[in-house]
Amino acid sequence: MTFSLTVLGSSAAIPAYNRNLSAHLVNLNERFFLIDCGEGTQFQLRKYHLSFQRIRYILISHLHGDHFFGLIGLLNSMHLLGRRTELHLFAHSPLQEILEVQMEASQTRLLFPLVFHPLRSDQAELIIDDPEYIVQSFPLKHSIPASGFVFREKKPPRRIPDPRSFAHCSDTGFTDSILPFIQQVDLLYHEATFMQNLAEVAAEKLHSTAAEAATIALQARVKKLILGHYSARYEDLTPLLEEARKVFSETYLAEEGVCIDL
Repeated sequence: MTFSLTVLGSSAAIPAYNRNLSAHLVNLNERFFLIDCGEGTQFQLRKYHLSFQRIRYILISHLHGDHFFGLIGLLNSMHLLGRRTELHLFAHSPLQEILEVQMEASQTRLLFPLVFHPLRSDQAELIIDDPEYIVQSFPLKHSIPASGFVFREKKPPRRIPDPRSFAHCSDTGFTDSILPFIQQVDLLYHEATFMQNLAEVAAEKLHSTAAEAATIALQARVKKLILGHYSARYEDLTPLLEEARKVFSETYLAEEGVCIDL
């Protein structure tokens, strides 16, 4: 069964150095999940030959613009290209009203059903329960309500390999509160907006440093860590990678177009 992550955007706040804004595509046995939808995401999907009409689920971690300003454009393109397939959108409640206002202002009536699922910001919850996998959300530590997501395969009878898992932690301050939800995942995406010399800035803005992301990976005993959400102050990302690898050796950089198979 296919289980992969494709990086569509790795920049924080603004696009910089050919790095797009936050977006990731998860392929779980040809079921496609888009996590976050920063401005320009549909261009990235086209660039890497990924059909956005095949996306079944969109998960928005929080409502800072670099994580969802590309959504209305993507939905409109799906509509204009004749989508009829139901689309499920998981996000914090205010996004539903935002989309309704945008649709009303443009007099757009989507050709396909858009099913909105509000996320809770105060506790973890099971949001998708499929015969082959589950998806859970859990609270992150940020300046507005924000959610992480974890995907876990179910283990069918007589299957020899262990079920695989992936956790996604977008904007979050350094916190061990997420550890119970990401324990021993095969792949962890964790934001690393700053380097450790700016730890005070990271704490003030409720973001993480590369070293802090690596510390979380170490404490959670994950197999592999992917850093992302880089500040535009860093053109060269090598120092962030080196900083993290001093703590957790199996650390890699999220780079546009990279597809990681679990």
